[in-house]
Parts: sequence; C-alpha cells; structure tokens
Amino acid sequence: MRLMSAGAGTPVRDPVHHPLFARFYARYSVTAETSLGMAAIRERLLSGLSGRVIEVGAGNGLNFDRYPGSVAEVVAIEPERTLRRLAAEAAVRADVPVDVVPGAAEALPVKSEAFDAAVFSLVLCSVRDVQRALAEVRRVLRPGGELRFFEHGAGGGPAMRFTQRALDRTVWPLLGGGCHLSREPVAELRAAGFELGPYRRVFLPENGPRLPSSYCALGVARKPSEA
Repeated sequence: MRLMSAGAGTPVRDPVHHPLFARFYARYSVTAETSLGMAAIRERLLSGLSGRVIEVGAGNGLNFDRYPGSVAEVVAIEPERTLRRLAAEAAVRADVPVDVVPGAAEALPVKSEAFDAAVFSLVLCSVRDVQRALAEVRRVLRPGGELRFFEHGAGGGPAMRFTQRALDRTVWPLLGGGCHLSREPVAELRAAGFELGPYRRVFLPENGPRLPSSYCALGVARKPSEA
C-alpha cells in the first residue's frame, strides 16, 4: 500500500504493511475478548483515564468503547492500513471522541507535551525501535502524564526463554506481523526514564497452558514531573 506525501506527488509507503496478519488479527482479537479475557484486561487498562489520550498502535480499535467518559479526546495512531480502516469504523461507534490517524510509534505526528495520558496495548513487541518509541511517548506526554501499558514479553524458565529467543530469530516475526516474544517491556520502560507505578503479571490464557506469548505485564508508568 502507498500513501501520497502532501503536496509533493511522491508516493511513500505506509510505515507498516502486514495485510495478511492484519486480517488474521482483526478476526482473532474479537474472539480473544472472551476466550482470553481481553475484555476485562482492557477495562483495567483504561479505567480512570481522563483528559487527552494518545493510543499508540490502536489496531482495529477494540479499546475505543472502553474509554471512560472522563476522557475528552483520543488520538489513535495506527500504521497498518487495514487495521486503521477498521479502527476508523470503531471510532464512529465510540462514546468518546476518537481521531484515527496514520503514523509510526517512533515518529508520532503530534505536538510535544500535548497529552495527559498514553496507552500501549500489545505494541512494544512489534515496534522496530523500542527506545525510540518510548522516547516519542515521553515527548508527547505532559510532565507527570501516565503511560498505561499491557504488553507481553519474556517469561518462564530457561527452556521457555530459550524457545522465545529461538522463535524471534526465525519464524515468529514473519508470522506475527513483526512481533517479538523475548522483549522485556518493564525493563525497557525503566531504561526510557519512566517512573514505574503499580503493575502486575498477567498470563494469557490465565488458566490455560503457558505459551511463548503468555507472559504479560499490565500497569502504569509516568513521565517524571520534571523531565
């Protein structure tokens, strides 16, 4: 897929192009709302948010109808064209104003310190440059602003971690739209200068077998008030 650059007439590629994975994810994510308990996780992830929110990697927009009424506006960034179209359809049905726009996590198309909160939901596994993406979120958050996150990453014993790394080096990113299993999202947040608030380990599925993608973290981080 291509987008036309404004006024120049020069075609530019979408920052992410995974049409087959996008179609699979659009179907699977809907069933995961109940089969994996994602609906309850989304409720916990977004509870209590207010003001202006930027959601990075909005996917097909399943978070939109779970934002509380105290949220004044959501700017939803989605780089993949198929998912962005589905997110735009979901935005129309949302109870809060949602603006879906193209863009990459590593170069957010918004002003600095413009948001009270940011949301990452299963995004850091697939961005090309985790630290650059987190630096961008720090840039666009006001001092003291929250980052709500739900991310999967490395976990389990030595055998599971070896399996995660082996899959990352071979087939998993190709099958999973750039996803990686062995990243350390909580450590990456600390390295990016965020202050970690409360967070908890979550397993998906909660009571099922432990898969390479099962090890998740759900919580809050903050941009320092003096940043």
